[in-house]
Amino acid sequence: MFMHKKPLNFLYWIITGILLFLFIYLLVTLFPFYQAFFAFLLQLFTPFLIACLIAYLLYPIVNKIHHYNIPRSIAVLIIYLLFFGGVGYLIYRIYPAVVHQLRDLNEYLPQLVKLYQDLIYQIYESTSFLPEAVHDKIDDIIGNVETYMERLIGNVMGGFTRIFDMIVIITVIPVLVFYFLKDYTKIRGYMKGFIPQKYQPQASKLIHAIDESLGNYIRGQLIVCLFVSLTSYVIFYFLGLKYALLLAIIMGITNFIPYFGPIIGAIPAIGIALTMSGKLVLFVIISIFVIQLIESNLLQPYIVGKSVSIHPVAIIFALLLGGKVGGVLGMILAVPLLTIFNVITKHVITIGRER
Repeated sequence: MFMHKKPLNFLYWIITGILLFLFIYLLVTLFPFYQAFFAFLLQLFTPFLIACLIAYLLYPIVNKIHHYNIPRSIAVLIIYLLFFGGVGYLIYRIYPAVVHQLRDLNEYLPQLVKLYQDLIYQIYESTSFLPEAVHDKIDDIIGNVETYMERLIGNVMGGFTRIFDMIVIITVIPVLVFYFLKDYTKIRGYMKGFIPQKYQPQASKLIHAIDESLGNYIRGQLIVCLFVSLTSYVIFYFLGLKYALLLAIIMGITNFIPYFGPIIGAIPAIGIALTMSGKLVLFVIISIFVIQLIESNLLQPYIVGKSVSIHPVAIIFALLLGGKVGGVLGMILAVPLLTIFNVITKHVITIGRER
């Protein structure tokens, strides 16, 4: 009987794998058809999602303060004021500088493209022995890169300068966060009511496992990315690199992406340094290498730890899929979503074995 069961289990996993692959393939293939609908839903629920994430990250701190016999409402108010006061002050100090650097970069872009064209011309001269078809291909690549960069900077500029479009979100989020923190227990109890009584113990275990794995990862990554941004800004500033603040923010945000993030974040900094001097390029590369060395060998193991116990191959696959579906944002969300999927899969397998 055991011999019959083993082939059936193997067949079950093969069929599951094929169906999962087909589902992912259809998801990617049909993306243009449902993109507009999901974009509308994302725009509608963005304030709620951001507020939920902030409340989720702040709630453990509220609990810690509450354990010191401080009323929960006072604890919520303290953390609320500290968090939004700090964020408001940072926006007040950083936002004008970032907008100024973006505008400066936008004006500097034609000169930047000219410098790159001169550099490409030098490469042409040094590779004149290559066939003409190779040079034509290089021309196409350079043209595509220039078009992409102009479009990217234009989109970023539009995102930073559309203040009135963001007023509603900026106003609503603090209110939502306050109520999510204040009524966290009530909301959890209300959501629990949708789960049938016999499944509640299993659901509680699953949510606790997701919280333990995902919460540690997100909080740890935020601290690590903050370190990368601050350290990059200080180093770039003292090196005299143009747009130091903007480049440091890019370094921090892209550091959320495992493996590819540091490379994506380093490219703009090296590109700007390349237009200034060869020596500066060397210093920027060395500084980025040292920052990533500290981050990957000291901060990641101790702050983030092994909260995401997923094989690197699976993470890389998720990153590539996320990049295909949602670009950089998709790559940032890929690992958290994969973590949730991994915890749910393990939970389902455990329940199957117990039965």
